[in-house]
Amino acid sequence: MKHINVLNGLEMAAEEINQEGFEVDGKTYKIEIVALDDKYLPNETGVNVQRMISENDPIAVWIPHSGGVFATQVFNEQEDLIIMAQTSEPRMYEQGNELMIGVSPQYNIWPKTFSKYMMENFGNKMALLPTNSQYGKDWINVIKPVWEEMGGEIVYEGEIDFAKETDYFTVMTNALNTNPDVLFVGGPSEPTSLVIKQAKDLGFEGVFMVMDQAKIEEMSGFLEEGYDMLNGSIGAYPIEEYNTEASNIFVEKYKSVYKEKFATADSSLSYQSLYVLVESMKAAGTVDKPKEIMDAVNEGIPNVPVEKMVIPLNEINDVGSLQWEFNAGAVKDGEVISVPLE
Repeated sequence: MKHINVLNGLEMAAEEINQEGFEVDGKTYKIEIVALDDKYLPNETGVNVQRMISENDPIAVWIPHSGGVFATQVFNEQEDLIIMAQTSEPRMYEQGNELMIGVSPQYNIWPKTFSKYMMENFGNKMALLPTNSQYGKDWINVIKPVWEEMGGEIVYEGEIDFAKETDYFTVMTNALNTNPDVLFVGGPSEPTSLVIKQAKDLGFEGVFMVMDQAKIEEMSGFLEEGYDMLNGSIGAYPIEEYNTEASNIFVEKYKSVYKEKFATADSSLSYQSLYVLVESMKAAGTVDKPKEIMDAVNEGIPNVPVEKMVIPLNEINDVGSLQWEFNAGAVKDGEVISVPLE
């Protein structure tokens, strides 16, 4: 779902921007969105981006997974192409790529807050059952030391291949036999919700720590009892719950246009980041000089219309990561409450 949510957000922003176009150095421009499916395969991402460069001469490309970002970092600076990296992988900043904007908040902002909330409310024994993707493995490398440093115990380590497995009985039974208070789960929202349902069907009475790839609002839509089955869970705070003028306008329009049950942070981040790029072009006075556009991002951010600022955005930092104001979201008595980040 993430890929289509990202594309939907971009198309919605482009449609709004193109109603009047935007002016740079006395000339009016419009946005063209070109979409190619990389099937979540990094080598396909590289091929697709090279094809876009030769056929469309883009100024920026949105890539919603870390493998695709790493594949494109090999050549984007030589090609004068801005990567809009919509993945929360912190390692992508290690390259020092000067033509990359990190759209998503880095996932290492979550573990301390998640762990503290779980230990204070539910217990300190955790079993790990994330997706077996590289993203899942990287998350484990972050959450495991934080959990243990805060006095927690990892009682089981497993993983789930969502591409091959639809029945999680065996791995779930093994995990639950260790009597955990908390299950760490995550991956795409729909299969993650099935993992949660299977745990509950097998009698698990504990709670769930949800990695940021899965969205608790989307999972509530896949679960028969909505948020009730997610009581005690913690994950990223849903934009559905922000209840600001900008978020309410965005959520209602998104659901209406795309006939979706929920609008998620993925769609909002791509939507807002296109506005950021346009305002950066306007501030830089150019639509085709990537380095000058990058240098103008912090000048452009304050000019994003307030009614488009679904998630508050402060700045882009020194390594190129957009600094959003995010909270965690926990489910309590069938409703989502906000948990401020540590």
